[in-house]
Amino acid sequence: MKLNLLTVKTVKKAKRVGRGIGSSKGKTSGRGHKGQKSRSGVAIKSFEGGQMPLYRRLPKRGFKSLNKKHLVGLINLSQIQSFIDNKKLPTSDIISLDLLKKNKLINKKYEKLKLLGTGEIKHKLQVAVNAVSSAAKAKIEKNGGIVNILNHKN
Repeated sequence: MKLNLLTVKTVKKAKRVGRGIGSSKGKTSGRGHKGQKSRSGVAIKSFEGGQMPLYRRLPKRGFKSLNKKHLVGLINLSQIQSFIDNKKLPTSDIISLDLLKKNKLINKKYEKLKLLGTGEIKHKLQVAVNAVSSAAKAKIEKNGGIVNILNHKN
């Protein structure tokens, strides 16, 4: 006799409940007497024995819309200057959302572009954006650049 030739059943057959007192699962079928858990079709979901359930202990935290659109891409003058310094952006072209998307400098999900005034700009630029801060506009025009504000219908 060899151990690898032994055939032993490892899966027990399910105990059939409600089949008489001698089966050890007869009469009440292991559910005890009365009460909600003894009835059929009743589930006590997230019941924690009278303790305040987890879903009621945690604070309510707002709502996230599935249809939210990430409309406005923000870009600072310092970022534009670093793109120009790294030769990722030509100064001869009009800097717009399409150009930034084409050169993969801004995420393609954005539908509008806003220019912010953090940082300095050293070049004369032509910029076409949907919105611009007053500081950014002043800095670009101080260098002799032009700022065009586009009307984006939405």
